[in-house]
Amino acid sequence: MARVSTQRTARRRRTATAAALLAATTTAALMAGCSGGHPQDDSRGNPRTPAPSQDAAGGSVLAVKIDNAPAARPHTGLDSADVVYAEQVEGGLSRLMAVYASRLPKAVGPVRSARESDLELLGQFDDPLLAFSGAQHKLLPLIDKAPLTPETPDEAPNAYFRGTDRSAPHNLYLRPGRLLSAAPGPGALTTGFRYGAAPEGGRPESSRTVRYPAARFTFSWSASRHRWLVSMDGTPAVTTAGERVAPATVVVQYVKVRPSAFRDFLGNNTPYTETVGSGKAQVLRDGRVYDVGWTRERAGDGTRFTTADGSQVGFARGQVWVVFAKAT
Repeated sequence: MARVSTQRTARRRRTATAAALLAATTTAALMAGCSGGHPQDDSRGNPRTPAPSQDAAGGSVLAVKIDNAPAARPHTGLDSADVVYAEQVEGGLSRLMAVYASRLPKAVGPVRSARESDLELLGQFDDPLLAFSGAQHKLLPLIDKAPLTPETPDEAPNAYFRGTDRSAPHNLYLRPGRLLSAAPGPGALTTGFRYGAAPEGGRPESSRTVRYPAARFTFSWSASRHRWLVSMDGTPAVTTAGERVAPATVVVQYVKVRPSAFRDFLGNNTPYTETVGSGKAQVLRDGRVYDVGWTRERAGDGTRFTTADGSQVGFARGQVWVVFAKAT
């Protein structure tokens, strides 16, 4: 039975045994949620998402931490997200967070672990559901205290399944419909983004690449599709349904990236991406790039992107990618 997040807000029980519990339920989950060895995906439809209303409040969004190692691609359900955030993680690699409000795909993944930065980023939403595979034990108390509803295989085992098209840990998938009875609607996207006409000025831009130490994203403008075609590490990004990932707006947001108090099992420090503060950004839409500023005063606020005269920048209607790049 689908569960609504408000019914589960009090559940903050977290353990470090999610992987063991998931392994015990893998066989049943595969029978219920996997067909022909591949994760279910309804992303064959129109990948465009409606523009959120500018001020209306909504319910709880679903945020999913998505693996972005080469072995985890292609992704499932990524093009159904309203917003996709890309951040640097250990070893200079990248990870994604997909936020769903307008519609819920049948499956999303592969799902991976949470990071400390996620808690600050998600503070802009009203009791968001955070779906993730787990987290290191020292981070669990912070997740417990955060204003969100954790949804791990331990919290909601029936919502997850293991696909058979790739090896663990790159084969954990989520069924969003097991967490939410319906999409909360675009009014739940309290990101602070403004959708509308493009600002004055800008300059033509056909391709933009953002590099991490061990990963890179390239966004190439397609005039025929009126979208930015995403490539990762030099390879076109497609979903498991064969659809090219193609946001309408791309934001390269320059932020402070500092060491956190956490390390992975190999001893690599986990970067902390600061999304509260202010700085510079570039907005890509309609085949042009605009140099703008960004401001987010508190974790409970959305982010405002403004031109030099203080006017808020309008994003194109459709999916938005925000790529966090290290400010220099």
